Amino acid sequence: MAAQQMETETRKGAANGAARGAGADRSVAGATTVVGGSAGADKPAATRGRTSIADVVVVKIAGMAAREIPGVYDMGGGLARTIGAVRDRVPGGRPNVGRGVKVEVGERQTAIDLDIVVEYGVPITDVARDVRENVIAAVERISGLEVVEVNVAVNDVHLPDDDDDSGESRVE
Repeated sequence: MAAQQMETETRKGAANGAARGAGADRSVAGATTVVGGSAGADKPAATRGRTSIADVVVVKIAGMAAREIPGVYDMGGGLARTIGAVRDRVPGGRPNVGRGVKVEVGERQTAIDLDIVVEYGVPITDVARDVRENVIAAVERISGLEVVEVNVAVNDVHLPDDDDDSGESRVE
């Protein structure tokens, strides 16, 4: 439902851009207009021009906000985590803050899907609630977009024994 509403908003935005004339709309692919500005010396300086936010910006904000919550061990599904772990071990490799985050962005709204791994023993519903609250607050505060929903999928539980990789084989 939210995706259909955002798709309608995106189409309206595209139609509005086309109505302004060819070449007048300089939006970035995968970006959304948050503040539509106007041109002219008689307008206040703060309203001269437009602000657009790329989808990847929302992905990174949501990923950082989700990782801040105690009880979130990692983000992403099994394959994404495996590839990410290999990349993180490479010298100079940086963790991908967007791993496990998918977004749909309209003109003024966004919907976010998160795949997380929680620590064993933490109440999953509490962690999911805290993640949802933190992601919504961060995205709305930083981007100005209204977050219509944050779906949290818990893909795995990190067990304390998972860290005991001593590298020694039990057999010779």
